[in-house]
Amino acid sequence: MSANDYNDGGWQPVTRLGRKVQEGEIEDMETALNSGLPLKEPELVDQLLPGLEDEVLDINMVQRMTDSGRRVKFRCVVAVGNRDGFIGYAEGRDDQVGSAIQKAIGIAKLNMIKVPRGSGSWEDRSDRPHSLTRRTTGKAGSVEVEVIPAPEGLGLAASDTVRHVLELAGIENAWTKSHGNTRTTVNLAKATFNALENASQSRQPRRNVGEEREVADQ
Repeated sequence: MSANDYNDGGWQPVTRLGRKVQEGEIEDMETALNSGLPLKEPELVDQLLPGLEDEVLDINMVQRMTDSGRRVKFRCVVAVGNRDGFIGYAEGRDDQVGSAIQKAIGIAKLNMIKVPRGSGSWEDRSDRPHSLTRRTTGKAGSVEVEVIPAPEGLGLAASDTVRHVLELAGIENAWTKSHGNTRTTVNLAKATFNALENASQSRQPRRNVGEEREVADQ
């Protein structure tokens, strides 16, 4: 499914950044991220990154006891990307699986980052941006993921979860190492995203992922 299905109706921006995008003052995602204005509307991501894809990485049923009895919700872990340098990650919860997925997609768009791609391996002679520019590490819970630039043709030496996130970001060749309880898909996916975010820190401020955000005017 396309992540752009999140917004089927007309979009009326309510933030300054949204208005700049709709009026054509900002025409690409990198400019939007570097504008210094908070990203609070998933619809502007739809407009700047057409063809955005999403990947549901994990779905879990979460139960808790309340005064009215047992309450069940679904937690969905989602990554969105255009396979060309942009990636977002989030978790969403709702009473229904479909609603949890759509909520996570919307939040992931607000967590969008630009991944600095290049040819960072000393073994590589390619001028094409197919890997990372440098080694990077990310952590989430007990899990640590390290992503190392690799020469063109190697592919992705990674587990399924890590590979899905890297592919959506447009990373085609990389070595990866992971430590901790890597069977926990949530932490493994989040650690991979955090590694990519750490690689992009020079481009934009670091943000916490997986948190729901209110859409408010800026």
